Amino acid sequence: MMDTGAFCERLVREQDPDRYFSTLFAPAEHRPALFALYAFNSEIARVRDSISEPLPGEIRLTWWREVVEGQRREEASAHPVAGALLAAIARYRLPVNAFVRMVDARVFDVYDDPMPAEEDLEGYAGDTASALIRLASIVLADGGEPGGAEAAGHAGVAYAVTGLLRAMPFHAQRGQVFLPVSVLARNGAKRDDILAGRASPAVYAVMREMRAYAREHLALARAAGGQIKPEARPAFLPVTLCEPYLRRMERHGYNPFRTPIEVPQWRRQGALWLAARRGKPLG
Repeated sequence: MMDTGAFCERLVREQDPDRYFSTLFAPAEHRPALFALYAFNSEIARVRDSISEPLPGEIRLTWWREVVEGQRREEASAHPVAGALLAAIARYRLPVNAFVRMVDARVFDVYDDPMPAEEDLEGYAGDTASALIRLASIVLADGGEPGGAEAAGHAGVAYAVTGLLRAMPFHAQRGQVFLPVSVLARNGAKRDDILAGRASPAVYAVMREMRAYAREHLALARAAGGQIKPEARPAFLPVTLCEPYLRRMERHGYNPFRTPIEVPQWRRQGALWLAARRGKPLG
């Protein structure tokens, strides 16, 4: 019989190392549920990677929606991530609607539609990254109220925007632009500039504005951080890595289409350890 916990842990370590190392600062009894959450997130976030046209992606996301709604129990029991996720939902009384909204938000990923404005990006981030922080917080509170809902909202936007900026070259290569049309227009940039990989002055201006936007939400999350119960803090730890990633984008010679935005693993682990030790998961 497959060890679903080990499967989820291995998947998260391979595909989402920042959340993996953050989970190691959580109590051992809650880690299997956290790995199940993060493995589920990875599964739905990577649907686009395994398709060549939108319809199969929508079908796959529909399957996940039906799984979390409890419609595919037999199939879910045979799927290591689905089985572990349903066990976590039941054990910690996690809100099913939050998972449905996460899946529905990922439908955007399988198409090449533009992101109209900042509020649309906030909605997308809220239903994905922010929701994941909130769900992880509930797990860490053993199914109770973890506090920090406002902090989770802003922290998720900061984390999602930072991640989208890091992944911009990859998204552009496959015809996607997550940067809001409103921000592009305000800076005189065009969607075609991003898709063509043109690092024009206008594109650099867009990147500066988006970094400031991420930092604005990071500051708001920190301001609301006092509402987070101590036991829920590990759910926020990945967000402490936003600032190191953003600083890498401000180095001399940075090209948003050619400069990999990576921080050495030992530095990331050190930053997570320091944030956990200080009890300041948002840095």
